[in-house]
Amino acid sequence: MDNPRLRLTIQGMTREIVLDTETTGLDPAEGHRLVEIGCVELANHLPTGKTYQVYLNPMRDVPAEAARVHGLTTEFLKDKPLFTEAVGDFLDFIGDAALVIHNAEFDMKFINAELQSAGFKKISMTRVVDTLPMAREKFPGQPANLDALCRRFNIDNSNRKFHGALLDSELLSEVYLELVGGRQHGLGLGDARAEKRSVALNARIKRQTREKRSFAASKEELKAHEELLDNLKDPLWRKAE
Repeated sequence: MDNPRLRLTIQGMTREIVLDTETTGLDPAEGHRLVEIGCVELANHLPTGKTYQVYLNPMRDVPAEAARVHGLTTEFLKDKPLFTEAVGDFLDFIGDAALVIHNAEFDMKFINAELQSAGFKKISMTRVVDTLPMAREKFPGQPANLDALCRRFNIDNSNRKFHGALLDSELLSEVYLELVGGRQHGLGLGDARAEKRSVALNARIKRQTREKRSFAASKEELKAHEELLDNLKDPLWRKAE
């Protein structure tokens, strides 16, 4: 069976995973844990439609202030799998792909704390793409949170009543594609279509050039012309004769 953990590419295409997490608090060193992981797969900067999402039992209470952010309560999470039960599927899904994360330091410290606690190696930050400094560099002095970036790029985030790891990963994947150059990034489709339209337009407006032809006036036309001139005062045509 093909194991995505062994693949960095999909049939020659570069693979990236857009990732987000939800937690019980701000710092794993203070005993806080992951409660949700959400991932979206990209191939050559395009969504493949494959996603990964899991709720996790943190084996502790969820503070009210955290529940207000993501809507996940102690009661809801108590029958969900432990991280040690979900870690295999998570690692299989992300494989060796680059991880695209907004404010990556926060999510990675939780992921690596959970991995280390479960007896797995930490994930190196060298394989992480952090979209927060990308956004700050592109729009200096402007808000760079996910909601602000969705507004800037006209991405619909109306369903974001709470922070959710999978929903936020889906939104971040759209933001990321805009940050790296738009949804057609790397495909050249825009230029190709414009060139095709230009060729078609030129083909439509080209005309066949014909040699000039001379048409002599008939006697009746010459007579009518002279009668017209007789009725005009000082006609220019007779001055030229």
